[in-house]
This record gives sequence, structure tokens and C-alpha cells, in this order.
Amino acid sequence: MAMNKKKAVILTVVIVAAAAVLLYFLMIRKGSQDDGTGTAYVQSVSTVMDTGMVGMVNQYAGIVESQETWSVSKNSDARVSEVKVKAGDTVKKGDVLFTYDTSGYQSQLDQANIDMQRLNNDLKTLNDTLASLQKQQKSAKASEQAQYTLQIQEQQLSIQQKQLDIQSKQEDIDKLNDNISNNSVVSEIDGVVKSINDGTTVSSSGESTDAFITVMKTGDLRVKGTVSEQNIGSLTEGMAVTIRSRIDSDKTWKGKISKIDTENAQSQQSMYVISSDNSATGTKYPFYVELESSDGLMMGQHVYIEPDMGENETVDKSEGIWIGSYYTDQSDAAHPFVWADNGHGRIEKREVTLGKTDDLTGEVQITSGLSADDSIAIPDGIISEGMKTAPISEMPADYGQEGGEVLSDSGTGAVFSESVSGMKADDGMTGSAESGTADGAAVE
Repeated sequence: MAMNKKKAVILTVVIVAAAAVLLYFLMIRKGSQDDGTGTAYVQSVSTVMDTGMVGMVNQYAGIVESQETWSVSKNSDARVSEVKVKAGDTVKKGDVLFTYDTSGYQSQLDQANIDMQRLNNDLKTLNDTLASLQKQQKSAKASEQAQYTLQIQEQQLSIQQKQLDIQSKQEDIDKLNDNISNNSVVSEIDGVVKSINDGTTVSSSGESTDAFITVMKTGDLRVKGTVSEQNIGSLTEGMAVTIRSRIDSDKTWKGKISKIDTENAQSQQSMYVISSDNSATGTKYPFYVELESSDGLMMGQHVYIEPDMGENETVDKSEGIWIGSYYTDQSDAAHPFVWADNGHGRIEKREVTLGKTDDLTGEVQITSGLSADDSIAIPDGIISEGMKTAPISEMPADYGQEGGEVLSDSGTGAVFSESVSGMKADDGMTGSAESGTADGAAVE
């Protein structure tokens, strides 16, 4: 049941992604037929094979961090005299992180001791006066008793107030003594110094913090990722995920989502849903992955997080040409074809032989009729044989701009569509992992 659910989820993503790709090319074709013949923008099969449908599976940016962190804030009443560590340093419990300048405390302490002596003298005077009034009251006339009682009560209130003043002053003295004797701030855990901040700052994850020094505990590592409000429903605590290196995609680690922190929302400008007034915003939430093993990972390392669709059901793709099924036209099951460049700058309908399919990725095997050196276009219902061809990288940047609903990126030809929330095609809709399909989060 769990695997069927995974298949259903990925199939839905593939269908939506394919719809986005088709919408993209329909918009382009609408703008390309101004000369009566039009242009078919093609992409090499080798590029399509390299990227496959990786980009059509939700992939999230993540960073490796410690399972536990400890932070210390600065005393706002003191000046830091020396910071003993720097970011990246390894520290042991009890190691000095920074020290305070206590010269100002000593002068404050001297003054506080003088004030305390004065308060004690005042209290002694008040007590002596009270004793004198009580003695006089005993020998006073009956008509004078009420007056003495009032004076005694006032004196007792003055004594209570003075005692409170002395208590408060003693607390100040104790704090100053503590500051002087504990001018060195030490680490409470073994770990690595993650950051040193000067005052209130904002961390790389977007979280506000007033921590001066943060130490990550040495030991087990975890991965922190972020998911958008549009895609948070696709993740669940306990879900199996694959962690993939951003440098070597063949290096992976297994884990499961241990927590989705919906209480720490991070609002930001959406990268994937762009309105005509550029006012669309999105909310992201942090989530955490508990790893089966962290061997080979380093704290601070940037990685990708992908839902684990089950390696046991992956299809062997060592033979033949594997491309997204949306590149093929199978309206006639007996004669499937692709639109391919004929080698002379013109598009042709080329019949191909289909082999196996991969339901998880939406790819199909081409066993004959196509090679990795060919270039192909996505069937959009408008392409006709004989159209001239051009690389997708040469596609004009202004194709497909209508009403702010489809916006072309002049740098890459990428298309952002409000109708397909969270999908982004990069570098000619190749679906590359680095384009960050669902959340991709900003790639540093």
C-alpha cells in the first residue's frame, strides 16, 4: 500500500510537470509562427537522457547540521574584551569562548559598597530614633500617646523601606562580584563553533537569533531542509528520504523525516509563483531528517533531499535511449514517433520502437529509431514536418509572455507558471535536479 501511494504521488507530479512543459511549448509555439512556417526548438537527446525526470520529483535543499546546538548571548551591560574562538574551531566542555572587560565592574562595585555603608548607617539611625520614641512614649502623658504612636509607625515604615533598599543594593553587589569572578564564558558542550554574531542577526535559514556564539554538538549529524506551503502536504514525519550530494550525485545517504516544524514559518518572496505585479509571497517551513548513517557527511555541507521511492523497484536503464514519455507521440500505438531534427536544420516525424517504461519517473525506452546524438522537440500538436529547427538555448526571451501568468527568464529561457505551483524549468526545461523543481530552495 505504501509503495502504491508513492507511485500515485510521483505519477501525479510527473503528469503535472508534463502539463507544465507542454504549456510552456504551446506558449512558445504561439509566438514562433509569425513567418508562416514557425520554428521548432529542439534539445539533444544526450541532454534529455542526462537529466531524465530527476527534476520532476520533489527535491529540497538541505544542510547538514548537528543533532544539538548550544548558544550563549552576550551580557548587554558588559563589554566583550576578547573572543577566544573563531567559527569552525573545535571546543571541549569548559573551554573559554570569550571574556568580559571587568574594569568597569570594579568601579561600580566600589561605589556600591559605599552606598551600602551609607544605607546601613541610615538604618542604624532610624532604629536608634525608633528606640528613643518607644522609650519616650512609655513616660508620656495619655494625651500624647496618639502622637507618639503615629511617629513610631512612620519610623517603622522608614525602617522597612531602608531594609528593602539594602536588600536591593546587596543584590547589585552580588551581581557585580559574580561578573568580576566569572568574566570568562565557557562552552557547556563538546562541539564545533558554528557561528559568532555581533548582536541580533538573522541566520542563513531565515530565523532571527540573538545568540552571540553557537556551538554544534559533536557526534551524530542530521539534515535540515525547508519545504514550501504548497508542498508541505507531500511530506510526513517518518517518511523515508534519500540524501544526495550536490557535488557527486552518486553519493547518497538514507534517512527519515523526524520532524516537520510548522511553528517556525519563514515568509519570503516566492521563487516559483510570479504574479504580474511581482507581489506573490510564499511561506517555508523547516523539517529535519534523521540519518541511518552520517559517514562521509560534514557539518555545514549542502545536500539535496528526495522522497525515497524504493530502490528495489527501479528499472534497469543500462540499455537503449531513455527519455520522458512526453517527448513521444503515441496517439497511434502501432506507429509511435518523435519530432527529430533531420540533420539539415529541419524537423521530421521519425518513427521509433518503444521498449520498457518506468512508471515512477514517467520515462520510456527507445530501442531503435533514435540516438543520443539526435535532437528532439516536444510534440505540441502544432509542429509540422519541414519546420526549421533551432537549439532551445536560442529561443527568444520574450516568447510566451502573456498577462503576467507566464514569465520567461531572459537568462535561461526558464518559464514560471502560476498554474503549476512550485514547478520550475531551467536551462530549456531539461528538468535538471539543480533547477529545484518543487521547492528546490535557493541553490547557494
